[in-house]
Order: sequence, then structure tokens, then C-alpha cells
Amino acid sequence: MKQQTFSDIEYSNRRSKSRREDFLNTMNALIPWDECTALIRPYYYHGRRGRRPKSLEMMLRMYLIQTWFRLSAEGTEEAVSDSYSMRSFLGVDFLDEQVPDATTLLRFRRLLEKYHLTDVLEEKLSAAMKKAGLKIHKGSITDASVSQI
Repeated sequence: MKQQTFSDIEYSNRRSKSRREDFLNTMNALIPWDECTALIRPYYYHGRRGRRPKSLEMMLRMYLIQTWFRLSAEGTEEAVSDSYSMRSFLGVDFLDEQVPDATTLLRFRRLLEKYHLTDVLEEKLSAAMKKAGLKIHKGSITDASVSQI
């Protein structure tokens, strides 16, 4: 277990959670992360040369934030840097690393599109949500939500 920061302690003492935080917590519990990353792993950058690759699961989480909240790559980078709930969903600890930049996210999205993995991921996520009796409503950064079907 990682050590809590002052921000973690301060954030945990607030009175209520935002809809965004509830949504991200629901999705975090619902998504079969191991299955989803296993689909992508054969195509993902292994880092034999050049920069060390970011965590595959972190990149998938960032891609999903971009998709759910209909953000640009730059907007996603900024939103994750600015939002504690998004940063927590991503698993980024600023003491250890930084949020992946917009170019890294763009390359990841292109990799998913090149190998037609976006459709497979969407089917997997839809099946997990249907199994839980939930349906996603896409919207802006302020109103993405999950509801019972």
C-alpha cells in the first residue's frame, strides 16, 4: 500500500463526493482491467529503445477518461493534472511520475484504432456494464454518469 500524501488526507475528509468521482469509482470496480490490458499488450510499445513506456493500464485508463468525457488529448492531460478524482482513477502519484502527455495519449489511441481494439474494448466494457445492470450516458466533463437499466 502506498503512503498517503497530505492531499489524500485532506481530500478524504470532505463531506460529499462529486458525480465524477462516483462515476470513476464505479467504473474502476466494474471494468475487467486484466482482460482489457491483455487484449492490448501484444501490440503495446515494449520500450526496447527510446523512452520507457508508461503503464499499459494507466494509458487505457487515460484513454477511457478521454472517451467518456469527450476530451481532446490536450484536454485530457490537463483535466487529469487538475482533477484529484481523475488522477486517483489513473493511479498517478506526482511524487513518482507525471501524467502521460497528450502526444503519448494520441499515439496510444492510434494504436488502438490501428488494430481495431477500440471496438473490442467497447464490447467488453458494454458487457461488464450490462452484467452489472448499468448503462453509460456520455456527456461533457461535468455530466458523464452511470444509471440503472
